[in-house]
Amino acid sequence: MVKFFLIALFAIISLYAETGSRLFALTKAQAHFIAEKVWMNETAGKDKYLIWWNDGEDFASLGIGHFIWFPEGHTERFREVFPMVVTFMQKEGVALPAWLTPETDLPWKSKNELLRAKEQNTPRYRELFRLLKSTFDVQAKFMAQRTVDALPQMLETLSDTKEKEVIKRRFYKMLYKADGTIDERGLYILIDYTNFKGEGTLESERYKGQGWGLLQVLEHMDENASNKYKAFSDSAKAMLDRRIKNSPPARGEKRWRKGWFKRLDSYYK
Repeated sequence: MVKFFLIALFAIISLYAETGSRLFALTKAQAHFIAEKVWMNETAGKDKYLIWWNDGEDFASLGIGHFIWFPEGHTERFREVFPMVVTFMQKEGVALPAWLTPETDLPWKSKNELLRAKEQNTPRYRELFRLLKSTFDVQAKFMAQRTVDALPQMLETLSDTKEKEVIKRRFYKMLYKADGTIDERGLYILIDYTNFKGEGTLESERYKGQGWGLLQVLEHMDENASNKYKAFSDSAKAMLDRRIKNSPPARGEKRWRKGWFKRLDSYYK
């Protein structure tokens, strides 16, 4: 599976993405590093996780980035990302199933319905799986572009000029090495966390007014720490701990802490 995801990430090599006033492009070695990390984090390299529904959640997670997709009538505070992926696929010229558009709701209203569709290999399940399996390159480009777009989105939410400069500086600190070249581990961290917990710009993605996305991690990150990867991980853990503390008790989010922290440990270990 890593082989196929490598092909996907290689597509980013030719993608020159603007982040503020700077540009970046990836080498094949850098793409290889990021490919293995993100692919294993999200789907453990297994096809069965390309269409998935986690216990305790009210939505499905799809593709190599486990993009959230809601069923009809669902109201949720989290950003629904899969329709954004479908829009991106359209722009990339991907041939989509006739029934699938950015406005389409998840065809299954519950995890049990999805599992039945999988077991029966229904036409929509089969077409959706084939689409996800054959578009690793487009999904990877979407994740990279989403991370690039995250910086201006974060800056737009801030009114204080000094705070904007702090966020921009810390974003670039993760993205680049001291010599100005791309830091593949830092880029992996930015891509992974953005797709893991979002940009942190939505008011709805907050408990008691406090968020847990990339913006909040950068705000609380110790940029003077000797290990920037661990500093980012430590800040992310603090933000997710705060999320769990602020979350509605009925959601039982404490049960996810171990898995979340294990993922964050991969940022520096």
